[in-house]
Amino acid sequence: MNSSTIDSSWKQISQRASRSLNLINDEIIYQVLLALSDEAVAQTETILEENGKDLVVMDKSNLMYDRLLLTKERIEGIAADIRNVASLPSPLGKTLMHTERPNGMKITKVTVPFGVVGIIYEARPNVTFDVFSLCLKSGNACVLKGGTDAYNSNSAIVKVIQSVLEKFGLDKNIVTLLPAGREATAELMNAVGYVDVIIPRGGKVLIDFVRDNSRIPVIETGAGICHTYFDEFGDLEKGKEIIFNAKTRRVSVCNALDCLIINKKRLSDLSMLCEKLAEKNVIIYADVKALTFLNGKYPIHLLQKASNESFGTEFLDYKMAVKTVESIEDAVNHIAAFSSKHSECIVSENQMNINFFDKMVDAACVYTNVSTAFTDGAQFGLGAEIGISTQKLHARGPMALEELCSYKWIIKGDGLTRN
Repeated sequence: MNSSTIDSSWKQISQRASRSLNLINDEIIYQVLLALSDEAVAQTETILEENGKDLVVMDKSNLMYDRLLLTKERIEGIAADIRNVASLPSPLGKTLMHTERPNGMKITKVTVPFGVVGIIYEARPNVTFDVFSLCLKSGNACVLKGGTDAYNSNSAIVKVIQSVLEKFGLDKNIVTLLPAGREATAELMNAVGYVDVIIPRGGKVLIDFVRDNSRIPVIETGAGICHTYFDEFGDLEKGKEIIFNAKTRRVSVCNALDCLIINKKRLSDLSMLCEKLAEKNVIIYADVKALTFLNGKYPIHLLQKASNESFGTEFLDYKMAVKTVESIEDAVNHIAAFSSKHSECIVSENQMNINFFDKMVDAACVYTNVSTAFTDGAQFGLGAEIGISTQKLHARGPMALEELCSYKWIIKGDGLTRN
């Protein structure tokens, strides 16, 4: 399959491959994933060579460059994540409920795979490895539609995966990479009866497009507009480190901090909270009150007055908004107005305020005195993730093995008929 044509037989082939997984036991899957982890490291040079072809076309100033970039260290990290997934218990065949009716009918509710999972994602070749390992462990075939910017990288990775599958005598079409271009995206979103669910991974524009145009059920992995509220009772040293880490660890990811909310009673500490951000040349868009306390204490070339657009923006860059509030109630209201329901944090030593924040903030992940950078499947002990869901139906937060399962009812009897 090349980058300019679509062979529509992938639909039937992927469906057949997904059915073949029903007869593969977890021990085989474990061995396949361990072998893939080793092979990913062994093929590092080849993968990096193909990744280089993608990188050379992208401007280094592009915010997506860091997401596209693979290195020896990153591949080793990916391999470690694959091993983590391999070691996790299988999510399949779990009894969720069992009951026996008065007539002798035995009913069991058990976990099963979705079947065929479609992933539409941007220039993040690590997702190719992550998605495959999670889908295989949960008994799903996967159809991948990566971004054009990462086509060479993704193609190299899928070849590595398929070579390992074939060594174990498994159907290589358990993973399928569609061609680059919009035509393949449209075909995937309209593969009714062949694809069971689609999960988009990327920015708001991509997610909105998939949700609005797909005829296949969609699990949204939404944009991350993340806030940290520094409470009246916040610890200065904790706050300083949390803000710095959440904002600067990796600015191009969805769990990065976008807006610092500060209680007006702690404005005198604002310059201390933000001082380390200057080391990374973080541009601060501060409201009028915050601006007064930062003037002369934060580099003037990195300080700007906030506009209405400064709030509710996922910057994906070394930029951050600062909002001053009168109370924790105001902080929660600001989050409600501008949050994408991804990850929100409070820095506080007051248990009453922490409890209020936990109850009132509507987000997939709500933190106390912890950087939002931890919103990640591996960090949650899930091995890896297929995305961070910001919706409420089926899955919410980091999606891993259990979230790639549905369930079915198994009913047994002995010649029972209904009156």
